[in-house]
Amino acid sequence: MSIVDIASILGLVLCFSMVIFGIISNRGVSGLQYFIDIPSMIITFGGSFSAILASNTLSSFIGGVKSFRLVLKTPSYDVTNIISTIINLSNIARKEGLLSLEEAAGELEDEFLKKGILLIVDGTDPELVRAIMETELVSMEDRHKGNISFWEDVATMGPAWGMIGTLIGLILMLQDMNDPSSIGPSMAVALITTLYGSLLANWVCTPVASKLKANNAMEMQAKEIMIEGLLSIQAGENPRVIEEKLKSFLAPGERASSNDDGGGVDG
Repeated sequence: MSIVDIASILGLVLCFSMVIFGIISNRGVSGLQYFIDIPSMIITFGGSFSAILASNTLSSFIGGVKSFRLVLKTPSYDVTNIISTIINLSNIARKEGLLSLEEAAGELEDEFLKKGILLIVDGTDPELVRAIMETELVSMEDRHKGNISFWEDVATMGPAWGMIGTLIGLILMLQDMNDPSSIGPSMAVALITTLYGSLLANWVCTPVASKLKANNAMEMQAKEIMIEGLLSIQAGENPRVIEEKLKSFLAPGERASSNDDGGGVDG
C-alpha cells in the first residue's frame, strides 16, 4: 500500500518552475520559443535512453523506466505500527501458542510478514527461517538497486549526449561562417542540447535515484525489523523484551513517539 509522495511531485514541479521563471523574467513568455528545439531533444533524450537500452536487457530497461512511478508514491511502512503489530502477535503466541498465529496471519496485509509467520507455524528451524527471509530481502534489494542504477546511468548519459549534440551543432555552424548574423542563433541552438542534458540529469534522474535509495532504505529497515521480531516470537521471548529490541532500530525521537502511542504489551 502506498500514498502519494507530495515532496517528490512538488520538488519536480518547482525545479521546472524555476527554469521557466528564469527564462520568462528575462525575455518574457516569447523567450520560451528559443529553448524548444526538436532535433536537440531527439539527440539528447533519445541518445541517452538508447545508450542505456544498449547496455541492458529489454525487460530491465522497461522495468527501469516504469520505476519512475515509484518516486511519486511513498511506501507506507510505518515502523512504529509494524513494531506494534509484532508485539500483538507475540502476545497472542505467548497466551495461545505459536499455532494460533496462523489465524492472525490471515488478517495481515504485508506478504513478507505473513510468509515469516507461516514458516514459524510450520515449525521451521529458526536458522532456516532467517536464511529464507534474508534471501528474499537480498533479492528485493538487488531489484531496487537495479532501478537505482538505471537512473544513475541516465544521469551520466544525459550531459554526455548533450555535449554530443552541442558538438554536432558547432560543426554544422562552422560549415556556414559566410553569414556572421547566423552565428549567434546557430550557437544558441548548439548549446540547447547541453542544457537539455543537464536538465535530464539534475532535474529528473538524480532526484529519482536519490528517492529510490531512500525508499529502499526505508523498506529494508521495515523488513529487518520484521525478521528480528518473528525470530524473537519463535524463541518465546517476553513481548516487552521484543519491543525494546525492535525499538533499537529507531532513532531516539521515534522511540519516544512509539512510547507515546503505546506498545500494546500486556503485563
